[in-house]
Amino acid sequence: MELLDRIFGKGDKAGAYATALVAVADAEGDLAKVEDELFAFAKAAEQNPELRQALTDETLPVDNRQALVRDVLGPRANKTTVTLISFVIESGRARDLSKIADAVVRLAASTREHAVAEIRSAVPLTDKQRDRLQQALSKATGRTIEAKVVIDPTVIGGVVARVDDLVFDGSVSSRLEDAKLALGS
Repeated sequence: MELLDRIFGKGDKAGAYATALVAVADAEGDLAKVEDELFAFAKAAEQNPELRQALTDETLPVDNRQALVRDVLGPRANKTTVTLISFVIESGRARDLSKIADAVVRLAASTREHAVAEIRSAVPLTDKQRDRLQQALSKATGRTIEAKVVIDPTVIGGVVARVDDLVFDGSVSSRLEDAKLALGS
């Protein structure tokens, strides 16, 4: 429990839910897949106001909100992922889904003694690009990095990566801003 308190802080409900979700996914042998799908779904819901509203609207029956999850994820998602997201909704924690997903990723990575990099890109990355980024971030931080990619249309060219409190901004807009400052404009 001391490790969990250090990772999540005492009394952190998202951390407690994450611990339960990691335990279930690990017991099912699906932790890596569930971790990726949960993270992707939570970030998509965070960026889509209509989806977020539908998932968190407690005036809608829980069954309807769970059916929405099944409809959105469809057969391409792992059954355990759908079940765990449905559990979070049924437990009245849909508003915390993104925090819970972040906590699941951190907990799963820490059990593997890895750090997590949230990489924001306007376009999906190839496996080769993702691997190169993981290697570069591992070298820069001195830690083994697991990359979680979030498609973010506000990133203009390049990527923005966050590892704990470190931000590596390789976006075109950041480079333009740096050039503007260097030119004194």
